[in-house]
Amino acid sequence: MKRLDLKVWFACNNMCLFCVQWDKRFRFLPKSKEKIFEELEKGREDWLEYVVFTGWEPTVHPNIIDAIQYAKKIGYKYIQLQTNWRTFADWEFAKKLVEAGINEFWPSLHWFKPETHDYLVWARWAWKQTTQWIINAKKLGLYVLTNTVITKQNYKELPQLALLFVKLWIDQFQLAFPHILWSARKNRRKIVPKKSEIISYVHKALDIWRKFWKVCMTEAIPFCFMRWYEWAIAEYKYMPDTKIFDADWMIESYEEYRRNEGKAKGPQCEKCKLNHICEWPWREYPEMYGRDEFKPIV
Repeated sequence: MKRLDLKVWFACNNMCLFCVQWDKRFRFLPKSKEKIFEELEKGREDWLEYVVFTGWEPTVHPNIIDAIQYAKKIGYKYIQLQTNWRTFADWEFAKKLVEAGINEFWPSLHWFKPETHDYLVWARWAWKQTTQWIINAKKLGLYVLTNTVITKQNYKELPQLALLFVKLWIDQFQLAFPHILWSARKNRRKIVPKKSEIISYVHKALDIWRKFWKVCMTEAIPFCFMRWYEWAIAEYKYMPDTKIFDADWMIESYEEYRRNEGKAKGPQCEKCKLNHICEWPWREYPEMYGRDEFKPIV
């Protein structure tokens, strides 16, 4: 099912060290309610039934409740909110979002220890607020997805984080390798690990989660690092094609963007028998670490 990714604003109550939208918070004002309604209508003209509100933190947009209500009114069946969830620690606001029409929540939690998560997102009490809303969301009976950006600070503890998600009754989780743009590029030496260093911990986290028959996946980790774990590659199995209304431009197909612009293969990829289905790494990664880690599957 193709979905619509609608970015409503780029203000945020976090200052994540790995943020790929960093510059936009200083360049763009929030979209007007009329503009958001217009873009929602364009999505329905393409028969899209799945919309994701993001931005970088959509809950700080003054018209987010109206936007959700309108999406439900014009026929979107799946309405997701991608958020850091800090505002959802407010129980009354959480209920308003659910009543407006949200039926999927995608928070970001990057560490099982509060102090490390708060350091990565550069916001005090962020871990406590995010986990509190996850508890609130499960009390409301909602489907909860999580996203974790893999960094030098957290990769060794990914199995413990997976156990925390089990205890919180998360429905689905994703481990995403950082896209080295903007804030992530500025802090790349501090936060971006080598794929060969992190992969055994990623596999252990997937093993833990799979024991509970939950949906678990990785993003931006090519097939050559995922032998026997191909089932978890999001781009291969789970990620729907997406139409994006960004700040003041539109991407018709995010899948085509990733393959043609965002990611890049090396000479050894041509020898790999899975080259035709692999999306390769983000192009900035081999610029940083080279391509010696990538071994073709022959």
